[in-house]
Amino acid sequence: MINIIESEYIKYKRTFTRKLIIIAPIFCILMALCMPWKMFVQQAYSLWAVSIIPIGIALFAAIAGMQEKKAGNYRNLLVHNISPARIWIGKIIVMSINSLLSIIVLSVATIIIFPIVNKGGIPWTKILVGSSIMWLTSLAIIPLQLFVATLSGILGSMALGFLGLIAGIFASGKSYWMYVPWSYATRLLCPTLDVGTNGVPLQAGDPFLNASVIPVGIIASIISLVVFTCITALWFNKREVR
Repeated sequence: MINIIESEYIKYKRTFTRKLIIIAPIFCILMALCMPWKMFVQQAYSLWAVSIIPIGIALFAAIAGMQEKKAGNYRNLLVHNISPARIWIGKIIVMSINSLLSIIVLSVATIIIFPIVNKGGIPWTKILVGSSIMWLTSLAIIPLQLFVATLSGILGSMALGFLGLIAGIFASGKSYWMYVPWSYATRLLCPTLDVGTNGVPLQAGDPFLNASVIPVGIIASIISLVVFTCITALWFNKREVR
């Protein structure tokens, strides 16, 4: 598996993927700086949860699909004794690592800029916990986006990303949010950073501050990741290489 992961990273060496890892968090930081500074952390992470997770992962998946087409559209599987399912899982792992690297960049940038725009101590707990939750809850949609990107290319991947963005915003404020993977990050952000699904600060006593949704969302995300990975890996394993 390590060799497969290394091979995947070689494919992305001169692609937009590495730039996207930096550009996505910088975009959130710049947008948050255009809003009231007292809400800097909340706004940066709200933008990440609502827009960067669905659209960023859609772009990661689209780039992965385009690279495979350039590399022969998986024809190497015909001449090498490589399990297609292992290749697929390796791609999911690489996308997960890229997502982690990007959220680390967001965390570091937030920590550096916070003292400039706000007085008082850096909210280490909120930043670190928020970053961890944002990453964990983003994993569930990676297999789905990669599946659609492999089937339909960049247009299909981006279409799913935009639909996921809309569905996530709509479902995050509803009781059935746990059935919509794109809503996990936005919903869990509420009790983590005391901000609503619409980016507005929550008042004490608001039901959205109930932290019991955090373990529910994390467990739902991990289960979804495993289920979607297994289903799509089985599909890819049986898929005819064209």
